[in-house]
Amino acid sequence: MPLNNEQKKRFKSIGHHLKPVLIVAENGLTEGVQAELDRALNDHELIKVQFRVTERDDRRALMEALCEAGNCELVQAIGKMALVYRRNPKANKQLSNVSRYEA
Repeated sequence: MPLNNEQKKRFKSIGHHLKPVLIVAENGLTEGVQAELDRALNDHELIKVQFRVTERDDRRALMEALCEAGNCELVQAIGKMALVYRRNPKANKQLSNVSRYEA
């Protein structure tokens, strides 16, 4: 389900203060990266991912592949950072970044 502009705006304000939970390097989306992505999205719902890839086009392709592999939505991409979201219906209130930063 695509996010609307109001949701994206709210998630961007939450994501601004987050540190990257996952780092994707030149090796791309390995099994370990995908497993960690799934775990992080289940726990936190909204995470920041850092891409250590120099080429802009390669980085963009990796971001799209990551969203497809993780079944998540790209909220924002700035430079080498991406903010991604996947709703968890059974989210832990202490771990979920969305629940912790709700007003």
